[in-house]
Amino acid sequence: MPDKPIRLLTYNVHSCVGTDRKLDPGRIANVIAEAEADIVALQEVDVGRRRTGGVDQAHMIASLLKMQAHFHPALSIAEEQYGDAIITALPTGAVKAGPLPSIGETRGALSVEIMVGERKLLVVNTHLGLRGRERIQQMTTLLNSGWLRGTTEESIPSVLCGDLNAIPASATYRLAARSLKDAQLTGAAAPRATFPSRYPLMRLDHIFVSHQLTVKKATVLETRLARIASDHLPLLADIGFSDP
Repeated sequence: MPDKPIRLLTYNVHSCVGTDRKLDPGRIANVIAEAEADIVALQEVDVGRRRTGGVDQAHMIASLLKMQAHFHPALSIAEEQYGDAIITALPTGAVKAGPLPSIGETRGALSVEIMVGERKLLVVNTHLGLRGRERIQQMTTLLNSGWLRGTTEESIPSVLCGDLNAIPASATYRLAARSLKDAQLTGAAAPRATFPSRYPLMRLDHIFVSHQLTVKKATVLETRLARIASDHLPLLADIGFSDP
């Protein structure tokens, strides 16, 4: 029996503040629930921040979805945190989190080993910086310093995803595309932009997979709810394991 594909979603949630300026983590959870994702990578998540009511958005969204959250604060000011999360109901193993070389706002990455049946999948979630040179350094760090554990045959099948702030013509994107496959280029459908959510013009959010994985389908969620819940649209990919 063929393995059922794993559905992975990456989503910059803009601190759960929508394009209508409403703060609503429940709405973000609804967008994710509609997508029926198994693994969710979130960027721009607020935890304990006054500006968003002091809520732990990562755990709130996870509990609404009956999942578990792993959160990494790229930025911490006293009790207030802001960063990236990976949420899933699947069993998880090793977690790695840390900063990336940053010029402006501090950026980081979060990786979680996830058990998919008998197999291990490594998911790395990140939100790269706004300057080109900074993004190249950050991507080089992710590709070369053990975040993705190399791309040898025996390494764990891996996904690198998130808001890379990089369009496909950029040097950062090309760097990732050298050793990983862009999920949006593997299907029959033309790639879709993810930002801004109301009138998407730019493909800034990406899912890249290692050679041990196949992408069955990749789509950008353009539902009415997704267009107002955040300023980015979620990107969704159905991923399977290539036969060993």
